[in-house]
Amino acid sequence: MSIQPIRDIVILGGGTAGWMSAAALSKLLPPSCRIRLVESEEIGIVGVGEATIPNIKHFNAALEIDEDEFLKATQGTFKLGIEFVNWGQLGDRYIHGFGKVGPDTSLVGFHHYWLRLKQLGKASGLDAYSINTVAPRQARFLRYRKDMPGSPLGDIVHAFHFDASLYARWLRGLAEKRGVVRTEGKVKQVLRRAEDGFIEALVMESGERIDGEFFIDCSGIRALLIGDALGVGYDDWSHWLPCDRALAVPSAPVKPLLSMTRSTAHTAGWQWRIPLQHRVGNGHVYSSRFMSDDEATSILLANLDGEKLADPRLIRFRTGMRRRLWERNCVAVGLSSGFLEPLESTSIHLIQTAISRIAAFFPHGGFDAADIDEYNAQGALEYEQIRDFLILHYKATERTDSAFWNYTRTMPIPATLQRKIDLYRSNGRLFRDGNELFAEPSWLQVMEGQRIHAQGYHPFAGFMPEDELHEFVGGVEAVIGKCVGVMPDHAQFIAEHCAAQR
Repeated sequence: MSIQPIRDIVILGGGTAGWMSAAALSKLLPPSCRIRLVESEEIGIVGVGEATIPNIKHFNAALEIDEDEFLKATQGTFKLGIEFVNWGQLGDRYIHGFGKVGPDTSLVGFHHYWLRLKQLGKASGLDAYSINTVAPRQARFLRYRKDMPGSPLGDIVHAFHFDASLYARWLRGLAEKRGVVRTEGKVKQVLRRAEDGFIEALVMESGERIDGEFFIDCSGIRALLIGDALGVGYDDWSHWLPCDRALAVPSAPVKPLLSMTRSTAHTAGWQWRIPLQHRVGNGHVYSSRFMSDDEATSILLANLDGEKLADPRLIRFRTGMRRRLWERNCVAVGLSSGFLEPLESTSIHLIQTAISRIAAFFPHGGFDAADIDEYNAQGALEYEQIRDFLILHYKATERTDSAFWNYTRTMPIPATLQRKIDLYRSNGRLFRDGNELFAEPSWLQVMEGQRIHAQGYHPFAGFMPEDELHEFVGGVEAVIGKCVGVMPDHAQFIAEHCAAQR
């Protein structure tokens, strides 16, 4: 095995995945490493990943990006969670909020006390006990208060909505300042070494040859390197996640400016609503087995809050993942590695974690097989855990109004997901599997929000006298209500801190 350091990195594809990779590696690697990004303006990008989860703050912080300046540059807004409409039954609404539900307790989770009070018929809905679910209903926002530990105002957890194309442009500026070289053009041929099949160079339509030692495939669903050149297969998960198309359209901004994403279930999929400063991003994710493109377009346009600003754009996809995310001297980042619909805003997060793993397993010139195998194992586990959480949304429904929901409600599901459902349904028990992305509060909110109800609760929650139980749980609700009352309007907060120039 060679332990010579890697000096030449080639990134194929721009967009969010390419420029996040370039910006991060140019920050982490010394100037002696050469990073080249190849992209073509003629090739479109999916570009609908405008909603995020809180982990992106760590990525931005690592790049020393000022949050307010970033939001100004990307027309960004704040996100406290996702509202789900019509998922359990028509007319149902709940919010999957970031952060915790209720205060930390010493023995068992707060939700067990809530479950007991609920079974006594004296509890409010679950979303009354988290500041991240109460505040967005009132279109309020505030960053968490470091000076108020123990208060719900110190528990606020936020992410962002932003224009993904503007984010990529912002990151491109950072990367190029650190020496990343961009090449415009299309790849005509991928050259591989005869002795081991490693990628040796990209040959451009212009005739230019771009040599590299380590290649990062950010070419999107096309997967030109990991798929076409190296022949890595694809595991199709559409039997669990049957949506295979999306229509995206921007619309004019409306008031109030919500501090949450909204996901509204329709007859064969769901519609996203993402509020930015200058527009609202909308899309309809649906299954072509159960709905035509024309019907999907009609539903999308009929459910916009404001005037459409462009014609809907159709995106075709196949849910699943590459069987190996790293093959030889090439690693896939972004949609080239797989596709999980943006139901829980995980697309940009999967780019971020791939980059983090690349940094953790950054290779020597010998590309050790043990490192690559572990990278692939960790990446596959992450995909599978997020997959199961998305499947939960479709499986946990009582809707019988369409063939699509009849299919998802009755379909067999992975044993890993069934185990979590059974465990919660029995006595409300929730356990996080290792470093899985979605922690106990996330599973709790989706299960309860979509009518998977616990039959019991932890016995320790039964030791508290009923009057104390009512006072404890009711007190949490009252304090959160008071705290939200002092939070500013979301639009007002943005106007004061991070309004983009018109």
